[in-house]
This record gives sequence, C-alpha cells and structure tokens, in this order.
Amino acid sequence: MNAGWQVELHEGDVALRPIRVRDQRSWQDVSRRNRDWLRRWEATVPPALPGRAAGPRPTYRQMVRYLRGEAAAGRMLPFVVLHKGQLVGQLTVGGITWGSMCSANVGYWVDESVAGRGIMPTAVALSVDYCFSVLGLHRIEVCIRPENRPSRRVVEKLGFREEGMRPRYLHIDGDWRDHLVYALTVEEVPEGMLERWRSVRRSGAYGN
Repeated sequence: MNAGWQVELHEGDVALRPIRVRDQRSWQDVSRRNRDWLRRWEATVPPALPGRAAGPRPTYRQMVRYLRGEAAAGRMLPFVVLHKGQLVGQLTVGGITWGSMCSANVGYWVDESVAGRGIMPTAVALSVDYCFSVLGLHRIEVCIRPENRPSRRVVEKLGFREEGMRPRYLHIDGDWRDHLVYALTVEEVPEGMLERWRSVRRSGAYGN
C-alpha cells in the first residue's frame, strides 16, 4: 500500500489534492459544462473485437474507486485541480514505473472558463516537483494530440522537451490518434519545475 499519494500541494490560488467520492457533484458540474470543450481530447475504450461496441462508461464512483485503488498500489496519483478552493479540473500522474526506469506520465484537463490563467502550468509544476523531489522519479512524460494547442502550450511554457510523434498511440474520441511526446528528466530542472515556472511568469515570456 502507498500512503504517499494522500498529499495536498499548493502554490498561490492553485492546489492539487486527491480526488474523492464526495467531489462527485462539483466534478460532474465542471465536466458537463465543458463537454464540448473536452470531447475531442477524452480517452475512449476501443471495441474488444471488430464490430463489437465498447462497454458502458464507468460511473463517477467506479472511476474514483479505480483511481484510488491504483494510487494505493503505488501506480498513480489522481488529483483534482482547485483554484481559489473551487474544483476546476483534474490532473493524473499515471503509469508510475519503478526499477530501472523510475518514470511516469501526466495527463490533465481544465475548465475552459479559467484556461489561460496559468492554473494548469502551475498544477503540472507542482506535480512534477512532487514526483522528482518526494517520490524520487527520474523522468516525466506528457503525450498530447498535435491538434491540442492549449495543452501543448502548458508543457511548452514549462520547458518540456519535444521528443517526437507516436503514431496512433491512444484511443481518443472514438479512434486511435497520433500523439506528440514531451518529456523531461530530473537533471533538466535542477532548480525545480515550480521555480522555473515562477521565473517564466516573472519574465513575461509566455504571459500566463
């Protein structure tokens, strides 16, 4: 069992904390309001066999139970993103692998009404610093559809390195989609990701 995922991370008005069953109403309200904004980027489950429809989507409670079970097993960090105490998105550190790799991937989404305010870069920076300085991971990867410019700008602002294309990498919005791979290792951010992001914001290089 892994107790290290039960943490809250803060920077100014932005916070990350573990997703909870009692977040259901807030999470569903944000998700419903942003359905059109998020649909193009949402993961889907391919049919098990050609011509067979995929099974039903899990309920919110089923999703949370799965995420928290994976977290307890040390394979995931399932966070909600808060802005001024309000739930505005989700960030998941997944695929945590130990041994000779010590890596993970990060996925995220945010309410369109607060996009572009620096909330998600701050949330990603918080999660990266936790993964590197507390968990002891070595590499973080983010895979993004090439068409998803807002999501790509998040990692570009933070200085992630673009590594190339993975053709038909993930099943998104009903089909297999190409993804660009962005990554960094702990050696590339000796000052810490959050401190790098603070410096970028002070310089005004990317706005928010």
